[in-house]
Amino acid sequence: MDLKIKDVAELLNVSETTIRRWLGEGKIPAYRLNHQYRFSRTEIESWVMRQRLAGNKEALDVIPPGKVETPSRKVSGGTHQFSLFRAIHKGGVLSPLKGANKEEAIRTAMKTFAKELNLDAEVMTDLLLDREQLQSTGVGNGIAIPHTRDYLLNTHTDIVVVAFPEKPLDYNALDGKPVHTLFFLFACDDRRHLNLLAKVAHFCNLPTTPNFLEERPSKEALLEAIKGWESSVEKVE
Repeated sequence: MDLKIKDVAELLNVSETTIRRWLGEGKIPAYRLNHQYRFSRTEIESWVMRQRLAGNKEALDVIPPGKVETPSRKVSGGTHQFSLFRAIHKGGVLSPLKGANKEEAIRTAMKTFAKELNLDAEVMTDLLLDREQLQSTGVGNGIAIPHTRDYLLNTHTDIVVVAFPEKPLDYNALDGKPVHTLFFLFACDDRRHLNLLAKVAHFCNLPTTPNFLEERPSKEALLEAIKGWESSVEKVE
């Protein structure tokens, strides 16, 4: 089911007035149904990632790392602080990931770590591939963020597994470049899902990140880089 203005406002932690202003300015994707605005969940996910990649300052505040917007004020910290660090710490790093193409890589990844994370490998593979059929999760700069909108973890801990394919994959990414790093993302709720998508896209848009990831850093090195970035992002924004 697609979303209404109220739903999108709640997901993005902004007021309905902000959503209506963005609609009037043509800044957020939507369509009309019976004279009311509706939003595709997949398009909203892609839109959030594009804002991070494009460096759109106002839209970066949709789900800014370490901050939560209410209609009246912004509060630092909370569940978003170090959320990507915690998710990768829980999930880990997979290298090298075997697979000659996108589908093989996703299937191999799920067979490798799904059971350890209490996920059903076959179900998750199908859901991830279905999401790729809707729209590629290759966001550019050699990065992809495989995820599914149809599954939320029944825990209080989000999971991100970073996988480095043996060889760069043709992923039908936004910029047409092959993908050398996959961020498999599984969240506990919709807001945290979008927050993590935004965080990964933002981190991957840093000038030094693509080259850093091409070197296939260890889990320890990646966590150190993520923690350093998340601790300083308040100052950056």
